[in-house]
Amino acid sequence: MTLRLPCAAPLLKTPPTAVLEGIAGFVPPDAVANDALPAAWGVDDAWVRRRTGIAERRRAAPGVATGDLALEAARQALAVACRPLVDAVIVATSTPDRPMPAMAPRLATRLGLGGSAAWDVSAACSGFVYGLAAAVGALASGCADRVLLVAAEVYSTLLDPQDRSAGIVFGDGAAAVVLRRGERDEPGGVLALDLGSDGSGHDLIQVPGGGALERSRPGEYGPDDRYFRMRGRDVFQHAITRMTQSAHTVLKRADWAVEDVDRFCAHQANARILSAVGDRIPVPGERHVTNIARVGNTGAASIPLALADAAARDELRAGERVLLTAFGAGLTWGSAALVWPELPTVPRIDDLDPAVRIPVA
Repeated sequence: MTLRLPCAAPLLKTPPTAVLEGIAGFVPPDAVANDALPAAWGVDDAWVRRRTGIAERRRAAPGVATGDLALEAARQALAVACRPLVDAVIVATSTPDRPMPAMAPRLATRLGLGGSAAWDVSAACSGFVYGLAAAVGALASGCADRVLLVAAEVYSTLLDPQDRSAGIVFGDGAAAVVLRRGERDEPGGVLALDLGSDGSGHDLIQVPGGGALERSRPGEYGPDDRYFRMRGRDVFQHAITRMTQSAHTVLKRADWAVEDVDRFCAHQANARILSAVGDRIPVPGERHVTNIARVGNTGAASIPLALADAAARDELRAGERVLLTAFGAGLTWGSAALVWPELPTVPRIDDLDPAVRIPVA
């Protein structure tokens, strides 16, 4: 009698992942150069560039909200991917149009994708990487065949006019990627992810008011608590340490040596942080993907916006191994590794659509 053992091959098969098939970014047309910053801040172009590496940042026009920027970036990303059928929409943002409901269902309907699964991710400047992990999970589990992941911020709505430390850094923008279910060995496949958090640092980057705490304790909060606050010096070292550690974790999970990394794209916090993280991994500066000088820190949108910008300028080539890492409020952090795919022409991030000036209905 011959004993037939079950085939082990299915048990050893690598689970599916997300494969990038479209990307696009969008920034509002209004640019604020360093020389146009408020005189009361007492800064000049040289001072801002030296401290942050930023020359200008974009500001959404009055009446333009996060959902409007998200819509424009999503439309263009879907066009790059040849407008495929999408059955899940994820939005990563810290500046939603409303506290409730989530932005994603409304965005899906505006895109003609009503009926698809849709939800928001709130992980501050780590939001894109967290959203990427959520997309991988949805695709690998079979909950979706294709996911639209959008990261968008209108930080100008949170900035205190008297706070130059945040005002010189943050800008408004959005970016989107289209992801389909596929295999890790495909170009565009997400090979590895790492996520982490440390809630003991919750007060280092925050908007204290506007939530349930303020509503339940109105006497403890004032109008200024609706503004963004950050303890920059404390955040600086946390960001460098966490992004460096997370990047090394992802390299190990992807089975990459540091020398294997062709392009490195970190959250565009400020140029000094980017340089410090790159030095500690280490990845040479010529391999960095960055556009912070032209758009500032766009929060959750910063990584996909930098990637879309680089792709539009032919600075990202198919087959290049790309390392991503981010850090944000929470505290949260995360990293990802993928091999860049061959993509159709990606539009420039400042290609404008007049419809973006129409306020959200």
